[in-house]
Amino acid sequence: MTRKTIGFIGLGIMGKPMSKRLLEAGYPLVVYNRSTPPMDELAALGARKGTSPQDVAAQSDVVITMLPDSPDVEQVALGPNGIMEGIRPGSIYVDMSTISPKVAVRLA
Repeated sequence: MTRKTIGFIGLGIMGKPMSKRLLEAGYPLVVYNRSTPPMDELAALGARKGTSPQDVAAQSDVVITMLPDSPDVEQVALGPNGIMEGIRPGSIYVDMSTISPKVAVRLA
Protein backbone atom coordinates (compact mmCIF):
# COMPACT_ATOMS: atom_id res chain seq x y z
CA MET A 1 0.00 0.00 0.00
CA THR A 2 1.32 3.43 -0.95
CA ARG A 3 1.56 5.85 1.95
CA LYS A 4 -0.14 9.21 1.63
CA THR A 5 2.15 12.19 1.21
CA ILE A 6 1.98 14.55 4.16
CA GLY A 7 2.70 18.26 3.99
CA PHE A 8 3.82 19.94 7.19
CA ILE A 9 3.91 23.71 7.57
CA GLY A 10 5.41 25.25 10.69
CA LEU A 11 8.63 23.63 11.87
CA GLY A 12 9.10 25.22 15.27
CA ILE A 13 9.34 23.74 18.74
CA MET A 14 6.44 21.35 18.11
CA GLY A 15 6.30 21.07 14.33
CA LYS A 16 9.87 19.96 13.69
CA PRO A 17 9.78 16.99 16.11
CA MET A 18 6.38 15.94 14.73
CA SER A 19 7.77 16.08 11.20
CA LYS A 20 10.77 13.97 12.21
CA ARG A 21 8.44 11.32 13.64
CA LEU A 22 6.46 11.21 10.39
CA LEU A 23 9.69 10.65 8.46
CA GLU A 24 10.78 7.94 10.91
CA ALA A 25 7.41 6.24 10.37
CA GLY A 26 8.10 6.15 6.63
CA TYR A 27 5.71 8.82 5.36
CA PRO A 28 6.68 10.88 2.32
CA LEU A 29 6.92 14.43 3.70
CA VAL A 30 6.92 17.89 2.13
CA VAL A 31 7.81 20.71 4.53
CA TYR A 32 7.66 24.50 4.63
CA ASN A 33 8.75 27.08 7.17
CA ARG A 34 9.43 30.82 7.00
CA SER A 35 13.06 30.23 7.95
CA THR A 36 15.06 27.67 6.01
CA PRO A 37 17.28 25.94 8.63
CA PRO A 38 14.50 23.62 9.89
CA MET A 39 13.60 22.73 6.30
CA ASP A 40 17.24 21.99 5.51
CA GLU A 41 17.52 19.76 8.58
CA LEU A 42 14.44 17.76 7.60
CA ALA A 43 15.52 17.59 3.95
CA ALA A 44 18.74 15.94 5.13
CA LEU A 45 16.52 13.27 6.71
CA GLY A 46 14.51 12.71 3.51
CA ALA A 47 11.82 15.40 3.40
CA ARG A 48 11.19 17.50 0.31
CA LYS A 49 11.27 21.26 0.74
CA GLY A 50 8.22 23.16 -0.47
CA THR A 51 8.57 26.66 -1.86
CA SER A 52 5.34 27.99 -0.33
CA PRO A 53 2.25 26.74 1.51
CA GLN A 54 0.55 26.52 -1.90
CA ASP A 55 3.36 24.31 -3.21
CA VAL A 56 3.19 22.03 -0.16
CA ALA A 57 -0.58 21.65 -0.57
CA ALA A 58 -0.24 20.86 -4.28
CA GLN A 59 2.12 17.95 -3.47
CA SER A 60 0.29 16.53 -0.45
CA ASP A 61 -2.64 14.27 0.35
CA VAL A 62 -2.77 15.60 3.92
CA VAL A 63 -1.60 19.09 4.94
CA ILE A 64 -0.82 19.81 8.60
CA THR A 65 -0.14 23.23 10.08
CA MET A 66 1.46 23.88 13.46
CA LEU A 67 1.70 27.66 13.69
CA PRO A 68 1.90 30.21 16.53
CA ASP A 69 -1.48 31.95 16.30
CA SER A 70 -4.67 32.75 14.40
CA PRO A 71 -3.26 35.48 12.10
CA ASP A 72 -0.44 33.18 10.98
CA VAL A 73 -2.86 30.35 10.25
CA GLU A 74 -5.17 32.64 8.27
CA GLN A 75 -2.24 33.96 6.21
CA VAL A 76 -0.81 30.52 5.49
CA ALA A 77 -4.18 28.94 4.69
CA LEU A 78 -6.05 31.76 2.96
CA GLY A 79 -3.43 34.31 1.89
CA PRO A 80 -1.54 34.64 -1.40
CA ASN A 81 0.31 31.40 -2.23
CA GLY A 82 -1.62 29.82 0.62
CA ILE A 83 -2.81 26.29 1.19
CA MET A 84 -6.24 26.86 -0.34
CA GLU A 85 -4.66 27.99 -3.61
CA GLY A 86 -2.87 24.66 -3.97
CA ILE A 87 -4.90 22.03 -2.16
CA ARG A 88 -6.12 19.19 -4.36
CA PRO A 89 -9.67 17.83 -4.37
CA GLY A 90 -9.98 15.06 -1.80
CA SER A 91 -7.01 16.25 0.26
CA ILE A 92 -7.30 16.84 3.99
CA TYR A 93 -6.20 19.96 5.89
CA VAL A 94 -5.47 19.58 9.61
CA ASP A 95 -4.61 22.63 11.71
CA MET A 96 -3.03 21.78 15.07
CA SER A 97 -2.27 25.38 16.06
CA THR A 98 -3.78 27.15 19.04
CA ILE A 99 -6.25 29.44 17.30
CA SER A 100 -9.50 31.21 18.06
CA PRO A 101 -12.77 29.32 17.59
CA LYS A 102 -13.88 31.93 15.02
CA VAL A 103 -10.85 31.26 12.85
CA ALA A 104 -11.29 27.50 13.21
CA VAL A 105 -14.89 27.80 11.98
CA ARG A 106 -13.80 30.06 9.12
CA LEU A 107 -11.26 27.48 7.98
CA ALA A 108 -13.65 24.53 8.31
